[in-house]
Amino acid sequence: MALRRIIFFGLMLGMAAALLLLAWHCLASGGLSATEALMLACLVLVAPWHGISLGNGLLGLWLLLTRRDAASAVLPALAEARPGVPQLRTAIAVCVRNEDLAEVLPAMGRLLDGLALAGAGPFFSLFILSDTQDAALAKREALAVVAFRARRSDAARVHYRRRTANTGFKAGNIMDFLDHHAAGHELMLTLDADSEMSAAAVLRLVRCMEVDPGLALVQQLTVGRPARAAFPRLFQFGMRAGMRAWTTGQAWWQQGEGPYWGHNAIIRIDPFRRHCRLDPLPDGRPILSHDQVEAVRLHAAGWKVMCLPLEDGSLEANPPALPEYLARDQRWGAGNMQYVALLRLPGMTAMGRWQLVQAILLFLGAPAWVLLLALAAVNAALGGQVDMALLPWLLLFGWAGNYASKLAGYAEVLLRPSRAQPYGGWWRYAAGAVAELAFTTLFEPICQVNKALSLGALAVGLKPGWAPQNRADRGVGWGDALRLLWPHTLLGVALCAAFGTVSWAALAWALPFTAGLVLAVPFCVLTASPLVSAGLRRWGVAATPEEVAG
Repeated sequence: MALRRIIFFGLMLGMAAALLLLAWHCLASGGLSATEALMLACLVLVAPWHGISLGNGLLGLWLLLTRRDAASAVLPALAEARPGVPQLRTAIAVCVRNEDLAEVLPAMGRLLDGLALAGAGPFFSLFILSDTQDAALAKREALAVVAFRARRSDAARVHYRRRTANTGFKAGNIMDFLDHHAAGHELMLTLDADSEMSAAAVLRLVRCMEVDPGLALVQQLTVGRPARAAFPRLFQFGMRAGMRAWTTGQAWWQQGEGPYWGHNAIIRIDPFRRHCRLDPLPDGRPILSHDQVEAVRLHAAGWKVMCLPLEDGSLEANPPALPEYLARDQRWGAGNMQYVALLRLPGMTAMGRWQLVQAILLFLGAPAWVLLLALAAVNAALGGQVDMALLPWLLLFGWAGNYASKLAGYAEVLLRPSRAQPYGGWWRYAAGAVAELAFTTLFEPICQVNKALSLGALAVGLKPGWAPQNRADRGVGWGDALRLLWPHTLLGVALCAAFGTVSWAALAWALPFTAGLVLAVPFCVLTASPLVSAGLRRWGVAATPEEVAG
């Protein structure tokens, strides 16, 4: 295991060092000004994420191309698991809060039906764990469960529980369930309201737990459900490619100290209940992004947390439009930045601390990226001397490093044509990859600026709300988009004006980083447009295997 970690961190640090060295030679060609020194300082915060993406992506691509069964190579229990009736009883725990259960329960019904068909039905019970505080909404939830149970022969194994106070948010909801309602179950399958898993995928997870009693948690890779709207369709096409390579590579070198993403995972109840009861932060606030902290607690207690990098049978819904995505990202940022206070606490392994640092870097690099872009405009306007022969290579190297995992995922499918068949064939997959990369080029700057604004708001004491998520496909009006994205647009226009006053060449080099900001409002409207969405579906652009299979 030590050698594997040396290889990963060697790749990561090598990528970061190469990016910084290239930037040094590019910026210091005429002597290093104060502005250029600040740009290099910003790159010090940005470069590690590029290295992480490259390290995980390259290792994942190597495993996917060279191993007959890459998933078993990183999760040995999978190779040892054998079909058969489960020996352990599993509670299927679905956390809901202000959700429409008419959208949630059908997927649960399909899962229960599949388990019954496999002869495993008696070993599973379904628990709908509600944190809904509105009495009228709660009444509708209860009635929906009553109607669901009335249609099922296994109604005795379907349960509904609502808390009157959502203490500790989702983590508190789960722990309350384990304390008071999970008796008689050895395992728990955690699902979110938008999760869907097949019976085969769930049984595979249970068998892994039965084979290896040292496993406390197995997190399966989760991919997007077939989407009608353009935004989630394009977003999850790229996410699927990137996460397949990322999780395979990461699982190879992290082994038993892997991540937990809070849903679509199987958990051994006893160690989770003993070690994952979360205390408030030192300042009294509850921990918001609980899942990774729970994984770290299990690492420290000597239990294994491992990832299963298989896509089949494990789905979730992605936000239907840009506003919902940015709101979710803001909530995640607030939770991840709390980890700064946890790094100083005792009782964590080195890998546990790394998991938290990695989550912090995902958001901390955003303000550095925005400041770097602004400093580049200032430097150009002040006549800073940049090595124009090296600049294209610096930009290309930085772009490739940032998207290394996604590019590795695309390469794996395109290098093996049989892998492209479930997507509709090689050419259709390639067209989807091109469309998604164009989408990401516009989308990523918006995300970075939004992260930076969110962290700025947190720094002055403004906290995001934890409102229910909108999961419905809908259009976004021009006025709504402008009210949300005017800061992004204004920054993009200002940056383009600054680069444009220097030269057309400077403006052209900056466009991959500024065009998304200038076009933020039309991007938001068009990627939620029913007309654009229908066109992508008609042409099969960015179709997933689940959509192609019907």
